[in-house]
Amino acid sequence: MTQKYYAIVTNLGAAKIANAVSLGTKLNITHMAVGDGGGTSPTPNASQTKLVNEVRRAALNSLTVDAANGSQIIAEQVIPETEGGFWIREMGLFDGDGTLIAVCNTADTYKPQLQEGSGRTQRLRMILIVSSTDAITLKVDPSVVLATRQYVDENVLEVRQYVDSLMSKHLAATDPHSQYAPKASPVFTGTPKAPTPAAGNNSTQLATTAFVAAALSALAGSAPATLDTLKELADALGNDPNFSATVLNKLAGKMDIAKNGSDIADVAAFLKNLGLGEAAKLPAASAATSGSGWLSVPVVISGTVRNIILQWKSVTVPQSTDGTMVVVNSSWPVAFPAACLSIIQALTNSTIYATNGTPYTSSAIVDRATFAAASSYSKSPSTVTVWGIGW
Repeated sequence: MTQKYYAIVTNLGAAKIANAVSLGTKLNITHMAVGDGGGTSPTPNASQTKLVNEVRRAALNSLTVDAANGSQIIAEQVIPETEGGFWIREMGLFDGDGTLIAVCNTADTYKPQLQEGSGRTQRLRMILIVSSTDAITLKVDPSVVLATRQYVDENVLEVRQYVDSLMSKHLAATDPHSQYAPKASPVFTGTPKAPTPAAGNNSTQLATTAFVAAALSALAGSAPATLDTLKELADALGNDPNFSATVLNKLAGKMDIAKNGSDIADVAAFLKNLGLGEAAKLPAASAATSGSGWLSVPVVISGTVRNIILQWKSVTVPQSTDGTMVVVNSSWPVAFPAACLSIIQALTNSTIYATNGTPYTSSAIVDRATFAAASSYSKSPSTVTVWGIGW
């Protein structure tokens, strides 16, 4: 069967396409025109510069390369339902200069107007074989063209697939928002900041360094009339050797503690309420041993705090073969701070003397730093363990 309807490139169109190919430029096809052929179906002619009888010209909606044939381009135009009242028997493609690039004839089609009682949106397609599809492009003004439903559906599907792909990658990523800290166990870097809670806030709100500093200041020094014992404890520990009694006295004076309806006014009452005696105020015992040794125990005697020192030392007294008194002077491991109250010898047949040579008696106050061990009976060297007690 002889082909009745077809499209051809005009002579002017072929020249422009060849020029675009040789210069490496693009031929912009912008419009499509339709005509009624003067009442009959015309035969396309390459020498045409216009349609036989043009009835409408408008911008193209799309110009694409045929997916089934790479040498064909498909031009498409949509006529809205508001336009019509003419027959369509011919179509032509024009570039931006108004040159007729291609022309074709079509089967007779009537485009009605709404006023005639019938209306439709008409989509026109023109398929054209060209020597180089790369040299032809479409320059579209999107404000004056209509999109077909197929065009919209295809583009919506493409966008949806692209968005779905991005979302899938986003959800699969280990840390899709690296600029944000995770909600669970965040690890902050830099200098994170937060609102400072009001003083006295004990909720689960984050505490800033400013809040902590203010709370410590209030506790240690900003309210001396009620509670500044932390600072006083630090002062007592650092400056007062008898800090226990000092701190308890200050605590009694600063803390308003009530028990059985009575306020604590002094250390004695405070200790009584705690179930402790006066010894609770004393420092810990201390000792040192190495052959000789000493032990210091704090006690309260007649209301006065004393450190009772018990110390011992082994002294070797040379032998005395003729009964002559042999005296050995020695020093205590530590000097008694105030007095040596008593000396006890550990061996018989030996006498303990004070350093002045006078035999020790229970009523004598012996030298605080030294003592003497003597023997007139030993016929061989004797070891005397000497015990002393004092304060």
